Amino acid sequence: MTSIAASSQQQFGLYTPAQRARRDNTVWTLVQGVLAPLQFVVFVISLCLVVRYIATGEGYAVATASIIAKTGLLYLIMITGAIWEKVVFDQWLFAPAFFWEDVFSFVVIALHTIYIYGFLTGAVAPDVLILIVLAAYAAYVINAGQFLWKLRAARLQAEAGA
Repeated sequence: MTSIAASSQQQFGLYTPAQRARRDNTVWTLVQGVLAPLQFVVFVISLCLVVRYIATGEGYAVATASIIAKTGLLYLIMITGAIWEKVVFDQWLFAPAFFWEDVFSFVVIALHTIYIYGFLTGAVAPDVLILIVLAAYAAYVINAGQFLWKLRAARLQAEAGA
């Protein structure tokens, strides 16, 4: 983004009028709007299964399946989110309005990917994998909070402009 565009971004808040129009008219906004709550539901279910495994030592296979499902959704939402940013902000990732959310998303993805690698290769013991996924899930909660904060900011900006 050029410095003129960046200063224009600051003048208008989260979205410039043109970006808001692109956001509102792209199918990728709907895709993100469907995938984000779906991923959260899978996260809650998976977290319950992981906690059950920690508490009882039972259900490792089903907890693992839920972690893999959560990770798949995470990859999907990251890819479609990058497409959304390209459409709305004309760059694939790290648009100024979502820079820190994207940075933290990579932390979340890295932790999930470490889990998947450890699981698939058998290089990491199950109890350590569970600790990795707990860190990944904690990072996911923080990242989800970042996006909810931006969603609220966008709504406030829209109300102020109306």
